[in-house]
Amino acid sequence: MDELKRTPLFPVYADWGAKLTDFGGWELPVQFSGIKEEHEAVRTRAGLFDVSHMGEILVSGSDAYQFLQKMLTNDLARLKKEHTMYALLCYPHGGTVDDLLVYQLEENEYLLVVNASNTAKDYAWLEEHVEGDVKLENLSSQYALLALQGPKALQVLQNLTAETLEEIAPFSFRNHLQLAGAEVMLSRTGYTGEDGMEIYCKPEDAIQLWNDILEAGKAENVIPCGLGARDTLRFEAKLPLYGQELSEEINPLEAGLGFAVKLNKEIPFIGQDTLKRTKEEGLKRKVVGIEMIGRGIPRHGYPVFRGDQEIGVVTTGTQSPTLGKNVGLALIETAYTELDTSVDVEIRNKRVAAKVVATPFYRRPRD
Repeated sequence: MDELKRTPLFPVYADWGAKLTDFGGWELPVQFSGIKEEHEAVRTRAGLFDVSHMGEILVSGSDAYQFLQKMLTNDLARLKKEHTMYALLCYPHGGTVDDLLVYQLEENEYLLVVNASNTAKDYAWLEEHVEGDVKLENLSSQYALLALQGPKALQVLQNLTAETLEEIAPFSFRNHLQLAGAEVMLSRTGYTGEDGMEIYCKPEDAIQLWNDILEAGKAENVIPCGLGARDTLRFEAKLPLYGQELSEEINPLEAGLGFAVKLNKEIPFIGQDTLKRTKEEGLKRKVVGIEMIGRGIPRHGYPVFRGDQEIGVVTTGTQSPTLGKNVGLALIETAYTELDTSVDVEIRNKRVAAKVVATPFYRRPRD
């Protein structure tokens, strides 16, 4: 059995009562004080996550822009320095290699932040298609990544820097910023449906930053959070998880991510022709929200039926901590995706009534 990888913050997990799990080969906290408590903290105050397992790939060189236009579904012509963009890598048949954030550090210098379990696969896929003056570097071991998420996140971090954080707009960032005495890249992004910041730092600075942020957030009752709450939070906001809402066999259009798929780019991306044809012909299946009417929780992999016909599968499901309802995301045939359509979910060999509902299940209140 391969030894599990650990982030630079592993030494402090025990101090906060972490319960650990194997997550894609990483030994990570599934929870500290409890999933529901951590979920509620992020929705109402702020919670601090260790997401240092994420992968970072630097793409540079005079042909970096043209190369990434060919590789990514979104249009980098819309990206500026110190801004970030959500995008996907696709296979020629339209299926998803990965979803990621792309940061423009400088002209022709981009940082791709990819899913941890896909880092090696993504790097190999990029390397396979390199043309011209393009340099790839897997810098994952050179970064630790913390995420402070929630309505109080900026207020807490403001205590640790002289920079005016409100000036950092959503999906933009500041590089080489001083935070609690450490040099960081501070990005107004996240994976919870809340406002907040992701903090890229040197591995050797991670523990001090973790402690300083929690100390600065004491008055607001900021707490450490694990993967369990991260999953329920992203699920309520209908943010996809690779391997569930996205995969080699599930394309971005089926997952409802058309906003990040620009089908008329001047430089076509890999898979563009297939996805364009798929859209023109009409999607055969889509990811939609479902709410249980009968008793039971829809779990990943449970089949979905309409009468005696199997029409799809649950991709993610849980009891929503915010709504207190048993809800799920399901990839089902398009003919059955209208709101209030009656369906059944097979739970332990029993068909349980459900209906199609609007998503996301949660939207952050706007000021």
